[in-house]
Amino acid sequence: MEFFRIRRTIPFMRHSLVLNLISLVIFVAAVFFIATRGFNLSIEFTGGTVMEVSYPQAAQLEEVRSAVGGLGYTDFQVQNFGTSRDVMIRLPVREGETSAMQSEAVLGALQATSPDVELRRVEFVGPQVGRELVENGLMALLVVVIGIMIYLGMRFEWKFAIAGVVANLHDVIIILGFFAFFQWEFSLSVLAGVLAVLGYSVNESVVIMDRIRENFRKQRKTSVREVIDSAITQTMSRTIITHGSTQMMVLSMYFFGGPTLHYFALALTIGIWFGIYSSVFVAASIAMWLGVKREDLVKAPKKEDPSAEIA
Repeated sequence: MEFFRIRRTIPFMRHSLVLNLISLVIFVAAVFFIATRGFNLSIEFTGGTVMEVSYPQAAQLEEVRSAVGGLGYTDFQVQNFGTSRDVMIRLPVREGETSAMQSEAVLGALQATSPDVELRRVEFVGPQVGRELVENGLMALLVVVIGIMIYLGMRFEWKFAIAGVVANLHDVIIILGFFAFFQWEFSLSVLAGVLAVLGYSVNESVVIMDRIRENFRKQRKTSVREVIDSAITQTMSRTIITHGSTQMMVLSMYFFGGPTLHYFALALTIGIWFGIYSSVFVAASIAMWLGVKREDLVKAPKKEDPSAEIA
């Protein structure tokens, strides 16, 4: 689908060296902040107290957050589960306080605003569970990266496989760098957003690579740089429509999804914009510098056997 068509080919690859140097600086800065500042891990990773409370009517989550925040908590989670009357509260570990002490204080604050609130369950989640989540998350990330490399290598060629994986890791590291620099809360939903960005970004790379392969078949006397420029230009309309509509949905989660979806939507937003950038400049540029050529993507026609014609 095209709402508009760009008639003149945009010379994207003319500025690839400068833009990739800028990208390299951002990438190195992201790695530096990840290594030096680390992440502000949520209680899903660090452990804490989990409470489940029930209201006789639909719970007002903002009132619950206000009551918990009034006790001095800053890193906590409040969300519905099951029904609109049931609320799950996650509290971080506090020195000198047990799970029972924390739950009693929170229940007292909630009953001050709604006397009918009922405590259903209190459970302490230890840091061991958090370590397992970190290990499983890293393993999921590794499996996704390996799967992407195998897919691109089978569908296209090893140069595109390397370019695609580098571009995808570029997006992931930069997202993580933002969370490390600003010390935004890193939760399971953010990890899910990072994995979603991997799939989203590789889809954009595949579209451009497909068009490059198609243009190699059509533009036989055109240079590799011009083929890549024309392929990216031809997919610009699709890119704007796809990413624009996706960003509208993500922004609705960011503004109206509440604290639960806030950082998930933020991770997706960063991933969408850097995914466009990396697919256009990073993946295409690396493939060009690795020496991708027409013969890599377009199989030469088989020569007919002259002996068969004589027979």
